[in-house]
Amino acid sequence: MSEVHRLQPQAHRDDGTSFNPLVALTVDIVSAYVSHNAVSQRDLPALIRDTHAAIVGLGRPVVEADQAAAEIEKPTPAQIRKSITPDALISFVDGKPYKSMKRHLGTHGLDPHTYRQRYGLPSDYPMVAPSYSAARSALAKAAGLGVPGGRAPAPDTASNSLAA
Repeated sequence: MSEVHRLQPQAHRDDGTSFNPLVALTVDIVSAYVSHNAVSQRDLPALIRDTHAAIVGLGRPVVEADQAAAEIEKPTPAQIRKSITPDALISFVDGKPYKSMKRHLGTHGLDPHTYRQRYGLPSDYPMVAPSYSAARSALAKAAGLGVPGGRAPAPDTASNSLAA
């Protein structure tokens, strides 16, 4: 590994001039990326800035998961009850209503179990709005699902038969 890649705040070259190895590392990474990917001139400053910020952030202490979880405000029992409406569930992540929470939670890197734990929700907290669940249940029953023996009875075929 070259001297440039040592993560020191300030370094001196043999000729007496100084340089910042984090900046040099940023230049190396961005150069390699740009040589293999199309980047517009307009996007280049943001790419450099974001890459440098990521490199600088590598030296910072990592926030522990327990510490991060402690910072999330847990809803009160009243807020939990109010989050369940007949037509939608109100998300504690973004405050928006959803018929089904599963896809929404996935976009935030959560699953139902983790969501319930993070916000202190009971284990039986629903992930689907009551009206949506009832509609899906009615469709399933109409299709004959959940009935022993298979499907719902077929429509009367005696009147439609080809009696010759």
